[in-house]
Amino acid sequence: MIAKTPTPPYYAVIFSSYRTQVDEGYREMADEMVRLAELQPGYLGHESVRDGLGITISYWENLEAIKQWKANTDHLVAQKYGREKWYTAYKTRIALVERDYGFEL
Repeated sequence: MIAKTPTPPYYAVIFSSYRTQVDEGYREMADEMVRLAELQPGYLGHESVRDGLGITISYWENLEAIKQWKANTDHLVAQKYGREKWYTAYKTRIALVERDYGFEL
């Protein structure tokens, strides 16, 4: 589903990753991170796909909201497990969205 974002400006956090073969606990943790992010002040939505390369884009009102999410205790645990067992590589990028447009039937 395409996230319903507000009129710009807002921020996008782009998380690109490659997974290991370890699945134990991954889906549950991913679901919990979505649930917690949705409760985080400043969260606007997300989009995620995986076909070898995984890309998750989350949208935020401002940089402070992103900073608070990065420091969330449960998110820190997920980051640790990601480095230790779920990802072979990842990259996080933060971008200011200055313009967006789209089409929907």
